[in-house]
Amino acid sequence: MSVTNVTCNIGDKEIKFETGKLALQAPGSVVVTSGDTNVLVTTVANTSVREGIDFFPLTVDVEERMYAAGKIPGGFFRREGRQTEKAILACRLIDRPLRPSFADGFRCETQIIATVLSVDNENEYDVLSLNAASLGLQLAGIPLESPVGAVRMSLINDEWVVQATNTEQEESIFEMVIAGKLNEKNEIDIVMVEAGAKENTFEKIDSGSVAPSEDIVADGIDLSKEYIQALINAQKELVSMNDVPSVDWPIIEDYSDELKSKIEASCKEELNEISSITERSERSSRQNELQEKVVEEFLDEEEDNSKAIKLAFKSIFKELVRDRVVSGGPRLDGRSPTDIRDISSEINLLPMVHGSSLFLRGETQVLNVTTLGMSRLEQMLDTIDTVTSKRYMHHYNFPPYSTGEAYMMRGPKRREIGHGALAEKAMLPVIPPKADFPYTIRVVSEAISSNGSTSQASVCASSLSLMSAGVPIREHVSGIAMGLISKNSEFVTLTDILGAEDALGDMDFKVAGTRGVITALQLDMKIEGLPSDILRKALEQAKDARHHILDIMEDTISEPADSLSGNAPRLESIELPKDKIGEVIGPKGKNIRKIEEETGASVEIDDDGILTLGSTEQESLDTAREMVMAIIDPEEPELNQEYEGEVVSLAKYGAFINILPGRDGLMHISKFHSELRVNNPEKILNVGDKIMVVVDSIENGKVGLTPVNDLEIPEDAIEKRQSSNKDRNSRSSKPKDNKNGNKNRKRVSFEDEFEKGI
Repeated sequence: MSVTNVTCNIGDKEIKFETGKLALQAPGSVVVTSGDTNVLVTTVANTSVREGIDFFPLTVDVEERMYAAGKIPGGFFRREGRQTEKAILACRLIDRPLRPSFADGFRCETQIIATVLSVDNENEYDVLSLNAASLGLQLAGIPLESPVGAVRMSLINDEWVVQATNTEQEESIFEMVIAGKLNEKNEIDIVMVEAGAKENTFEKIDSGSVAPSEDIVADGIDLSKEYIQALINAQKELVSMNDVPSVDWPIIEDYSDELKSKIEASCKEELNEISSITERSERSSRQNELQEKVVEEFLDEEEDNSKAIKLAFKSIFKELVRDRVVSGGPRLDGRSPTDIRDISSEINLLPMVHGSSLFLRGETQVLNVTTLGMSRLEQMLDTIDTVTSKRYMHHYNFPPYSTGEAYMMRGPKRREIGHGALAEKAMLPVIPPKADFPYTIRVVSEAISSNGSTSQASVCASSLSLMSAGVPIREHVSGIAMGLISKNSEFVTLTDILGAEDALGDMDFKVAGTRGVITALQLDMKIEGLPSDILRKALEQAKDARHHILDIMEDTISEPADSLSGNAPRLESIELPKDKIGEVIGPKGKNIRKIEEETGASVEIDDDGILTLGSTEQESLDTAREMVMAIIDPEEPELNQEYEGEVVSLAKYGAFINILPGRDGLMHISKFHSELRVNNPEKILNVGDKIMVVVDSIENGKVGLTPVNDLEIPEDAIEKRQSSNKDRNSRSSKPKDNKNGNKNRKRVSFEDEFEKGI
């Protein structure tokens, strides 16, 4: 197989696709390159269908290799473990636009693996991998209805920039990943949007930048189409340069048109009546009863076509509901297209947590809890990115009882991680900067009841919970899930969709934001040909819904609480003078340990010299602050003044004694006793001993001390003087190696010894 490649220019960026060099056993193999970022994407599909399967088994995996960034993994085993959150989100990004692009009825098990080989930390690998996956599927001959192209659009200096580097992204206030495919008219239809504002969005807006409003976002989506077209063209060019295998892929038909027609004739009238029942449990009960009746009527016991009957039955029900909505009739629960279900909210439900809320929208309930901690509790990230920690975390849980089901719980699934990431993206722009609020923040959304858009309910609940905890967020953020039902050229946009409407509709569209700014957006299309004006209308309709929800949330709590919960740690930051950082830390962290042990407060110092004190007790915090300030700006000792000191260290030449906070002095061995000479201070004093001393000298900031009273000297600590002339003569008669005698002997000064001690 020969090596072929195609280069595509997107804005001022170059993207290169290559095949035929790596992973030659894989039917589809593509290396995509942008800058120094390289990703190997392989695509493989089985040629047969697993027996009994009634869904499309597509698996997408992203393998981040630490060597790609020149790193060795952390942890004991020093090898990659489970997927990072970023890798999981990249899997979802690849899966969502590709899954609906496969041919109807294709059920062969298919796997896409993106292995990150090299990253330059400027060009992100996720969008590149999505384009390469689409190309790899085509090279493998796997039936796609259309190639899929994707780009990242960033709002920088009031203009949309395509495929901005991470350095360029530092100036961005809003970012979108947009995927599209070709329709029958050879035009680009948008199939997926994943978007969010940045941490500094509001600061940029305050400085005069254009806000990412509905119109601005819609403009960015429209602009992306020309770049998506270029990427699809590049994919098609490379495919044309290679021999694509011709495979007779099995296509599974869920049911025959004949069977569907018979079922429709038998139960359409009764099913139409059932679809008009607005109460969910009654409607579901009647629907299940009728389904069982239909299965019994049309069951072929020899072939066991019960699954086909049920699928045809559901299809008829779906069409009935869709037709009624498009023709101007009510939705499943009786609402009009723009109506929002009853909403209520409350805060401070849980007594021991730092902040809590409960948000209800119809049958959807989300319980949210905010927890505050010190900087050391930031999430440490062992990834191929340059980002090493995360201060704000949003976690989303979806237990089985939320839908009345029972199944094994094995940790968060990809969907839960994705919903948590979307809510985190929505809230991040209003989270106060660390300089203003030096806390690590964890928010947990418990989806305790689900009937439509728990992800956006978790955004609303998070905003309420953060305010109840006293986190000074800029303003409330609300979220809403939108849907779309279309027939021919008619489109009806639905506000606040139910779980059933999500399955019945043609679009899943989630929008979160403040009153004036979109902070997060997620769109997945199931049909072709969504006109731009319909998308703009959906955005405006979502805005009206957000404002309605914000009114209700503000009635519950309109501003952050004046004070933190009594259970939350109090933090106080002190900017240390650069020349005092070492003194505050002390030798091997001695001073910090002392402060923590004596006060019970936590002490942290960051790389910028910002010291943070934390404690749940104000008294503990005050005491710790006093101890720090005593080191930074210590009280000066006075000459001839008496002090009660504490022995902090011993040396062969004396003892270092703390007389004031942050101020030690040296009591030389010669001053231990007025008459006796001492040979070993450790036989007389112990670290921690209390002793009354007087300041007898202050020279160049160094303090000399004398005990108020002579110390008690043990017999074995007294230096024995040798006074015999014989001994003196014997010492003096020894030959001198140095002709200059003692002239070159180093003299030890008080200052020298003092310096050694400290």
